[in-house]
Amino acid sequence: MTTARDIEDVIIVGAGPIGLACAISAKRHGADPLVVDAGAVVNSIVHYPIGMTFFTTPELLEIGGHPLACSGQKPTREEALKYYRGVVRSEGLRVRTYSRLEAVVRDDIALRCALRDRHELREQPCRRLVLATGYYDHANLLGVSGEDLPHVSHRFDEGHRSFGLDVVVIGGKNSAIEAALELYRAGARVTLVYRRAELRPSVKYWLKPDIENRIKAGEVAARFGAEVLGIDARAVTIRNAQGRDERLPADRVYALTGYHPDFDLFRRIGIELDDETGRPHIDPETLETNVPGVYLAGSITAGRATSEVFIENGRADGDRIFGAAGGRNPRGGKA
Repeated sequence: MTTARDIEDVIIVGAGPIGLACAISAKRHGADPLVVDAGAVVNSIVHYPIGMTFFTTPELLEIGGHPLACSGQKPTREEALKYYRGVVRSEGLRVRTYSRLEAVVRDDIALRCALRDRHELREQPCRRLVLATGYYDHANLLGVSGEDLPHVSHRFDEGHRSFGLDVVVIGGKNSAIEAALELYRAGARVTLVYRRAELRPSVKYWLKPDIENRIKAGEVAARFGAEVLGIDARAVTIRNAQGRDERLPADRVYALTGYHPDFDLFRRIGIELDDETGRPHIDPETLETNVPGVYLAGSITAGRATSEVFIENGRADGDRIFGAAGGRNPRGGKA
């Protein structure tokens, strides 16, 4: 039998910067949240390329009023990891890593969360549930044979691993272009494959001329207007812009085609989504979904338009959820 003592007041799913910021807001409004994450603390940043430097200045990555110190004008991946670990310690946040939310069922007493950790599946009831899961764990798949081969990755790690190898980078947005340039400078033979006929205008202003000059000089090969047909142990097969099939040698393949939120989880919980955009139905003031007591925070509030919300404009979502407008208890009254 579940007692009031067994029920967590708040569970926050996602220990990324937004989830941690929500936890800090919850504490400062009188709650003691439990934060769970399917991976490590700030797991998305863990998977950023080794040595990466943020485009954002440090003050825009800060949460809870804790200053982010860095050696340069902008922080590196490693400095950000150290910073967010420090925030967890300083705030005394309760964080349970490597614990994945699989389902949520509401009854008259609580939201019953099924959490699978490294050892077992357990039920943890709570009164309020905040999903701050981001989108970086769910790649936009190509849907072709060979995509699951061990030399194929949907995340870029570092160029050094590919020195002297044939590498195919699939995609044409910033992450794919940055990977292609780093691979080239690390001594890989790089081919960039992109389904559009040309690069988007939204490509970062310093990347676009760099990649265009590398392609013009023959230092990076490119196949624009191309469709990926399949991947095997030796090559990527494409249909090029001329309509001919072509095999591109590939010791390693980076399919950097973007990511999306965990829409399947949202549907299992009962959150209503717009069929076209994937945007959830939420109260714009409190970020509460159509499921009483379930809130969303960060990039997942934008559906498939994941580029609309970043750390800098999503870190205040916790104040909307737990502040004067959003601190409502789902059973009525203030939390």
